[in-house]
Amino acid sequence: EMGMYWKSNAGYYWYQAPIETQAMFIEAFAEVTNDQASVESMKVWLLKQKQTQDWKTTKATTAACYALLIQGNDWLANDDMVEIWLGNEKVDAKNDPNIKVEAGTGYFKTSWNAEQIKPEMGTVKVTKKDDGVSWGAMYWQYFEQLDKITPAKTPLSLEKKLFLVKNTDKGEVITPIVKADLKVGDKVRVRVILKTNRNMEYIHLKDMRASGFEPTNVFSGYKYQDGLGYYETTKDASTNFFISWLAKGTYVFEYDLRANIEGDFSNGISSVQCMYAPEFGSHSEGVRVLISGK
Repeated sequence: EMGMYWKSNAGYYWYQAPIETQAMFIEAFAEVTNDQASVESMKVWLLKQKQTQDWKTTKATTAACYALLIQGNDWLANDDMVEIWLGNEKVDAKNDPNIKVEAGTGYFKTSWNAEQIKPEMGTVKVTKKDDGVSWGAMYWQYFEQLDKITPAKTPLSLEKKLFLVKNTDKGEVITPIVKADLKVGDKVRVRVILKTNRNMEYIHLKDMRASGFEPTNVFSGYKYQDGLGYYETTKDASTNFFISWLAKGTYVFEYDLRANIEGDFSNGISSVQCMYAPEFGSHSEGVRVLISGK
């Protein structure tokens, strides 16, 4: 899916610019070895970087556009649209007067209201008949109780766990929380595990919390841990993490809460989204917590 690339094609020095380097590789493979299969595969990686990141400079953008347009097959020679079926309904972007198709890229956007949506539209068939790369996304928006939400899996994935924190003679001990474990005054540690299978930029991670919890840290600020820098800010009902650069891998976020009100609460969900490419988003499952008196 990601095409052909080099693992070490990145760095902090000017000569390690990944976009310009990949564009130069494409030109070299085309002119020196005439390896068109590799050229097409490298073009896929170059274009996929634009999907979830930005090309940092005008020089990088120029080099990338030159490599994509001049080398290999001409992806703009054919303007055939991708064929999309929602159940028995065809999305005919070219002939629908309500859909505006962007010249050159073929990008379009359309929507349906609640009365138009049918169960069979959940079956989506996409057919691309010509060469090149296409991508898109479909969003289904509806209302549901927070604690009934099931986890979603995309290139981004989230897992949320709650732990009871206790101080013992051997030091701090954390144990997973089941529904009836908590009492007013208990210290709770939230652990959110974020996984991504590609590099991304401009990520927003929002972790909701039950109204029976209060955060121990109320100050916003920039933090750095395990090679990841992010800005953390606490709101009335959630803790938010803003990440400028997210490299491929697994990351763990932790923060502490206090149980301060007894009752049966919905603890909400954790959600994450790439603001540069909103189709890359995910959320954890919803859970309930029961806080009893002291």
